[in-house]
Amino acid sequence: MTIVDSQSKILSNEWVNNEYKHMVVYVGEKAASVEPGQFFNLLCPQTESDKPYFRRPMSTYFANPKTGQVEFLYKVTGSGTRTLAMMQAEQQLPVLGPLGKGFTLKPEYKHILVLGRGVGLATLAPLAESAAEKGIKVTAILSARDQHSIMSQHRFSATGASVIEVIDSNKSSDVENVKNIILTRHKSSPFDAVFTCGSTRLTHLLQDLVNQLNIEGEVALEQQMACGIGMCYCCIKPFKEEGESEPKSKRVCIDGPVFNIKEVIL
Repeated sequence: MTIVDSQSKILSNEWVNNEYKHMVVYVGEKAASVEPGQFFNLLCPQTESDKPYFRRPMSTYFANPKTGQVEFLYKVTGSGTRTLAMMQAEQQLPVLGPLGKGFTLKPEYKHILVLGRGVGLATLAPLAESAAEKGIKVTAILSARDQHSIMSQHRFSATGASVIEVIDSNKSSDVENVKNIILTRHKSSPFDAVFTCGSTRLTHLLQDLVNQLNIEGEVALEQQMACGIGMCYCCIKPFKEEGESEPKSKRVCIDGPVFNIKEVIL
């Protein structure tokens, strides 16, 4: 896959709610040929009050090689995303990508579970769409603080996925309840694999369940990066590989950001 470093044009950059923005960028056909789970490194502008230096990694929310467009759904939290949020249509944005290793959908999969929270749902939406294109049944559990904070429901529903919403305000997002939902669904229609992003506690839950149910799983990790191409070793994390007694260091940007869920040390 070709990695493109270019001055890309912002087509729109609009608020979704009071925390998240949705940005559409023209990157060209080659860069828009991105796999679910891969990311781009964006060079955010500087202002008098915010001066982000390193690029910011951002997973793709949607990509269309035919139009050369990619979309990002991001939470405005720090200096980089604050300056990114100020950008408007027609402005130029330096973009490097697509980068990293995406999700794995094996031909033998018949039914998968995607479980996400917050901006992690943006990473998982393209995976659900890719699975649907391959004829794989999808159950999507979407977690958030409250009903207003759940995003991307339409993306999952449009694939024909079975969508379950769990929220903090009524305690349906409690780990034990989510676990019971997964076990009940698995009993009636077994999962071949599970996928997650956006929550440490939900990743812990799936780590336990993949061992209990003897199924496969992957997690897309969120990690601070600098170069995004494996040169700076800024995003090193320890992983436990099967058969190895000692943890092994890996770079999230180039060895991931998607990893076998059994290997991740949280």
